[in-house]
Amino acid sequence: MVAITELWLPILLSSVFVFIVSSLVHMVFGYHANDYKKFPNEDAAADALRKLELPDGQYHFPRAASMKDMSTPEFQQKVKKGPNAMLTIWSGGSTSMAGELMQWFLFSVLVAIFAAYVAGRALEVGAHYLSVFRFVGVTAFVSYTLGGWSDSIWFKRPWSVTLKNTFDGLLYALVTAGTFGWLWPR
Repeated sequence: MVAITELWLPILLSSVFVFIVSSLVHMVFGYHANDYKKFPNEDAAADALRKLELPDGQYHFPRAASMKDMSTPEFQQKVKKGPNAMLTIWSGGSTSMAGELMQWFLFSVLVAIFAAYVAGRALEVGAHYLSVFRFVGVTAFVSYTLGGWSDSIWFKRPWSVTLKNTFDGLLYALVTAGTFGWLWPR
């Protein structure tokens, strides 16, 4: 068994490497460029939403008041008539992504901590590189990817986006696993 305190270097360094790889994925490779569609008349849509003065939050329409209301003919007609949508609204402000980038880095640290915990409980000091790689890689892969699948199942996120995010998660897991295998205590 390896104490998690002995794994602080691979935890932090793998998080830095994941941050770099994710920056390349989103700024250089470009395969996420079409994950979101542009409104045909973006200004009109934004103006219409502004007029509603919606507070920040998640919205779904049509939305029934209860499970019982979902079976009413009126609600069923709204659903059939469409459009149906799920939106996340946030107020205007800075175009800086510093807050989101910091949260992403901290999330990567959290994933690495869980991977360190699992591998540290399963393996000893001096464990073979591939054993470390397997335990850390699977834990990191599950952490980076599987939670996003529910967005396609329940919230209509296109499966193409989820599969691209899963590929990204595989890259992040490989980087995390490689870093831990390299820096595992000997």
